[in-house]
Amino acid sequence: MKKSKSFLQLVWKALKDPTLLILEAAAVVSIAVALYNIFGTPGEVTSHNSNSTTSSPQNTSVVDEDDNDGDLEWIEGVAICVAVIIVVMVSAVNDYGKERKFRDLQKEVKKEHQVTVIRNGQQTLIPNDELVVGDISVLKYGDVVPADGLLLSGQDLRVDESSLTGESDHVKKNVDDDVRVLSGTNVMEGTGKMLVVAVGLHSQTGIIFSLLGTTGRAKKQSWMSKQLSKFKSKPKAEKDKDTGKRASFSQRTNADVEADRAVSKQVKKDSDDEFCDAEEGDEEQSVLQKKLALIALRIGKIGLAFAVATAAIIIIRFCVQQYVIDKQGWHAKDVENILYGIITGITILVIAIPEGLPLAVTLTLAVSSKKMMKDHNLVRNLFACETMGCATTICSDKTGTLTTNRMTVTEGYVGKKTFAAENLVSKDKVIDRSVLERLAEGIAVNSGYSTNIVPSKDGSLPSQIGNKTECALLGYIQGLGYDYMNIRNRHPEESFVKVHTFNSKRKFMATVLDLKEDNVWRIHCKGAAEIILQKCDGIMEADGTVTELSGESKQEILEDVIPKMASCGLRTICVAYKDVPAGSNNIKDDDDSKSLDGFTCLAIFGIEDPVRQEVPAAIRQCQKAGVIVRMVTGDNVNTARSIATKCGIITEKEGIAENAVLEGEEFNRLIRSPDGHVDQDKFDSLWPNLRVLARSTPQDKHKLVSGIIHSKLSKHRDVVAVTGDGANDAPALKKAHVGFAMGIAGTDVAKEASDIIITDDNFISIVKACMWGRNIYDNICKFLQFQLTVNVAALILAFVAACVTGESPLKPVPMLFINLIQDSLASLALSTEMPTEHLLERKPYGRKANLLSRIMLRNILGQAFFQLAVTFILVFTPADRGIPYLGVPPPGTTPRDISIKRDTLVFNVFAFMTIFNLINSRCIHNERNVFSRLHKNYVFLVIFFGMITAQAIVVEFAKSAFKVNGLSWEQWLLSLGAGFASLLWYQILVSVPVKFGQKAEVGQVE
Repeated sequence: MKKSKSFLQLVWKALKDPTLLILEAAAVVSIAVALYNIFGTPGEVTSHNSNSTTSSPQNTSVVDEDDNDGDLEWIEGVAICVAVIIVVMVSAVNDYGKERKFRDLQKEVKKEHQVTVIRNGQQTLIPNDELVVGDISVLKYGDVVPADGLLLSGQDLRVDESSLTGESDHVKKNVDDDVRVLSGTNVMEGTGKMLVVAVGLHSQTGIIFSLLGTTGRAKKQSWMSKQLSKFKSKPKAEKDKDTGKRASFSQRTNADVEADRAVSKQVKKDSDDEFCDAEEGDEEQSVLQKKLALIALRIGKIGLAFAVATAAIIIIRFCVQQYVIDKQGWHAKDVENILYGIITGITILVIAIPEGLPLAVTLTLAVSSKKMMKDHNLVRNLFACETMGCATTICSDKTGTLTTNRMTVTEGYVGKKTFAAENLVSKDKVIDRSVLERLAEGIAVNSGYSTNIVPSKDGSLPSQIGNKTECALLGYIQGLGYDYMNIRNRHPEESFVKVHTFNSKRKFMATVLDLKEDNVWRIHCKGAAEIILQKCDGIMEADGTVTELSGESKQEILEDVIPKMASCGLRTICVAYKDVPAGSNNIKDDDDSKSLDGFTCLAIFGIEDPVRQEVPAAIRQCQKAGVIVRMVTGDNVNTARSIATKCGIITEKEGIAENAVLEGEEFNRLIRSPDGHVDQDKFDSLWPNLRVLARSTPQDKHKLVSGIIHSKLSKHRDVVAVTGDGANDAPALKKAHVGFAMGIAGTDVAKEASDIIITDDNFISIVKACMWGRNIYDNICKFLQFQLTVNVAALILAFVAACVTGESPLKPVPMLFINLIQDSLASLALSTEMPTEHLLERKPYGRKANLLSRIMLRNILGQAFFQLAVTFILVFTPADRGIPYLGVPPPGTTPRDISIKRDTLVFNVFAFMTIFNLINSRCIHNERNVFSRLHKNYVFLVIFFGMITAQAIVVEFAKSAFKVNGLSWEQWLLSLGAGFASLLWYQILVSVPVKFGQKAEVGQVE
């Protein structure tokens, strides 16, 4: 894991900001000149025309010449330095906090990554980092191998070692051939147990990570690799022949390991380091960051033009007044006047650059990711949060996501008769006991032995551990009075001749038992009903006799029995068996097409997986929000259609649309050109109507996701979220804009490939993630509206005043206070706005749409106009009129007092209008009620009143540093009144229609 940056390193990083460096340098020069004037020329007094008031705009000398305050001229430079230091510290603290949050997320992900081990004879789950040498680790489909180990037993175990070797073929592992199992590889089929012999840095993955993280360190060979040479069971030549001449890891050289580094780097991109590397500058920016960067660049260019123009005007006016009109000679103190113009220009540039935007993005993402945990969303990739705000399509699994994943057998077809589950064993004993015994045996042994039903201690329903379909069948035979554990004890896994594990391509599982007493091998098979039935040529009658299953009878079952169950939303599973002589050829072959046919059908079960109660309402919310939900499942098409109808994915209108429901095979046929390649045009003609993809494979899901992403039918391009739980779902999870892995049913491979882990496997959590994504966009837009209002008003005020009077009423230090400090607090206040269900009443944000809507532009320009009107009245009111209420001192006071009083009042009024506009900025969709839910946001309220308190402290107690003077209570009332007036002004703005009279949602997809 990469070492975190220290706080001092983050401070140094913040200090290297070019704008802050220029400002700091100018402040240091200002301090040096002030100290030189104080100590370098003790007897010299430079006399300038000091009538620098609004009534004498011709005078452009902006530096105080009052001898009484001469010793305080250095304070402004020091105050600028302090302001910059505060900004640097805020930035460093923010980055440090962000890194801490990334680390916390990393810990949460580690908690999700647990491994199954056998300790004290019992299977138990432990965190990955608690695995020790000597543990027996249980491996199953979808696991990422947690350590290096030696295979003790395995059934049809195949491992993807491409992360280490670069070879894409899955490697078969068994105790007679290849016992080496290496960390970081993926279990793609089968089950097994291994003895852990190397963990952490001593494992193969650990060594590679050590090499990746160290420059110039001597390359080490894995301890595992050295030890494995003792366990080779075949000569190298024979080994190479069996494995396609794949080099043994025990003989891999340092050069081999080094050559694989690039491959492992690719595979590990979703590992722990993603959290601590997120702040690196070379990381690809998210869509939102790119939009904000573009806005910041444009504003920066405008600000640069204003800054240069303002500085030039101030300096030119001073030079013309000093050397042309007054015909004064050069004095050392003239440097301060020129430097004042430069500092003012730089300060305007600082104001123009929206420094608060990156902070707002970081805070919003950090706060949202933490809060999303409560909504069962464990965020692995922070940018996925914002991307969900743009989601237009959700490709969802069915089992466990839309349904409860607590399955029960509700119907059975046994002995050519259909029964309700509770009536299968009647008083009349319609079904012979021998049939049920054979059925119980087939179900008990032909399922994962890690699948169990654990009785509840509190009298509630028993817990289903493992595969839920198998749990339903096990629960059913328990109801028949059979103890599946006794059957398993009679047939331990080690005695199996062969196991063909279930996978998405095969769609069935088969287990071969060695019945020594009868000298036969019995093959039990279960899987998708229509697939297993095609492999049957016999059926067991109710009395236990076996009769031929004719083509006519088979067709009747396929067209009548199975569709009736499927139309009720039941998953149909067929259980079959056959006996073959012990030692039969082809039974141990991996090619199951030769051996797995000629079965006798025992039963067909209809298994119910009820739709989650909250899912239909969540689907309606998605449809209202402009997000289309598509169901991708491996179930029978009739089952899929029934569940989709219950969920609301298919409505009456969509149900009759062409291609609304397709099977994977037909889907592939329709989207391909004659040469077999996917045709995007054909795909585009199909996918808009598609709502259900049944009997699909993970490859079908990947094609669907990829095709929608590359489609150009939509103006803003579709944003696709996809759910997945299996190892084969990893390509689709990676391809999608946002990949959701299931936290309960999901495999380690799927979780590694995902952006967000749904800890409760519930579709409603995905809807909440969508809501959070839109809320992130909203919060960023709220702060953008606030920040740009400050920028526009301050830029124009400083520039116009400099053109007319030769100086800005907002001095550098007060401007820095407003822009850098208060804006940072504003970003925190607006980033804590919580989402509401109203967010799902709008269309998604478009990936290519502008962040600034017409409503936002109206609010920005309207509020800037109001603030400029108020401040211009204060700036350009003639001083000789003596209006005390406006803060203009009565006749007889010095011009310097007039100038300071005026500038203080302008600063205070501008600050209060800015602070109160923070409340207005909460509304970006034309809402009238600016106080909606405000009482629930305690962070916002604390910051709001904290900003008012800070402003009062600055004006009344930091006079020298900010070059301000205390205000009277009338002037404070005026400041507060201006702030409240901005709230009233917003109500007027809301009534002003935007172009075309549209509501203009921010970034709305058209």
